[in-house]
Amino acid sequence: MKILLVSTLKRKVCAHETASRSQIIFELAYGLAQKGHKVSIAATADTHIEGVQTIPILPQGWVDAPPVENSFFRDVASLISLSQTVVKIQKNFDIIHNHTYPEFFLPLVEDQFTVPFVTTVHVQATDYIDSVLSQFTKSHFISISKAHRDGFPKTKIDQIIYNGVDTKLFAYREQKDDYLLWLGRLAKAKNKDGTFMDPKGIRWAIALAEKTNQRLIMSGNVEDKTFFEQDVRPHLNNKIQWIGDISSELPLSRAKVVSLMQSAKAYLMTINWEEPFGLVMAEAMSCGTPVIAFNHGSVPEVIQDKKTGFIVDPASGLEGLASALSAIQEIHPNDCRAHVVQNFSLENMVHNYEKYYLQLLQK
Repeated sequence: MKILLVSTLKRKVCAHETASRSQIIFELAYGLAQKGHKVSIAATADTHIEGVQTIPILPQGWVDAPPVENSFFRDVASLISLSQTVVKIQKNFDIIHNHTYPEFFLPLVEDQFTVPFVTTVHVQATDYIDSVLSQFTKSHFISISKAHRDGFPKTKIDQIIYNGVDTKLFAYREQKDDYLLWLGRLAKAKNKDGTFMDPKGIRWAIALAEKTNQRLIMSGNVEDKTFFEQDVRPHLNNKIQWIGDISSELPLSRAKVVSLMQSAKAYLMTINWEEPFGLVMAEAMSCGTPVIAFNHGSVPEVIQDKKTGFIVDPASGLEGLASALSAIQEIHPNDCRAHVVQNFSLENMVHNYEKYYLQLLQK
């Protein structure tokens, strides 16, 4: 097949990029190319995937570009350019697979496509996104978990395809250190009372470490430094540590992330939102590291409760997390690894997308 992947313009796509969306696009493109398909990607010029042709839209992603007076205007202008380019070159491909950020931009030109057009929805399900996507009746939509699909009652979701993890990179390690690990985003969004929303639940991770006197290593992308200064820095000490710079991008390399996950006693998924998939859960388990997670979104689809980690009722709060942590030694690392290899490998993801493409082309 001749396949065009349409990338996010927020970031480049390459082997060392840590953002989840960019990782998935990279692995899918590379995997399809390795299976003999002719793969191209409409993306930033600094995107590089072995065996895949890059069709440049921008010199570099929005997060790496020099500052401009109005970034909203720049971003929308680049998305329009992307849409026009894809429409113009579509005749060279059998299928177009959209991963843009935001997902609903490219479907605006769905009437101009003469080849099958697929969009993977990566973003959290909300009423307003559901309302918008439901208007695009000629597009094919894919969600990344059953819980994710259920969040789009108005939109016709064709297929559920789980994200995949590079199980060779996130390699198994049975021997663990004595720290807990939390990686995530400190969102800039605020509640009505002025407090930060904390969708990824860093406050819970800190509270658990303090209650149980455990070592905790944290890192992530900080969208608002005030959040970090108010809610994280006051708690830092010899046991509770932040690794890396305070940056809007994750400051750790993929190699460092892998190393931290391989050695962690447990990975904390203390989320306060409806997680669409949660790639970090699968990455941690691929390393043989159990996950303790609040029961939101895709969590019960990704974790096997009491076998690869613990699924905690959010209503039980800190006590529920502490109870799970006290039983963490009951989880066998090899069960975590086997679960990911069987259900969330890159091979599974690439195969499922390839199978879906063929189904569309046969209609």
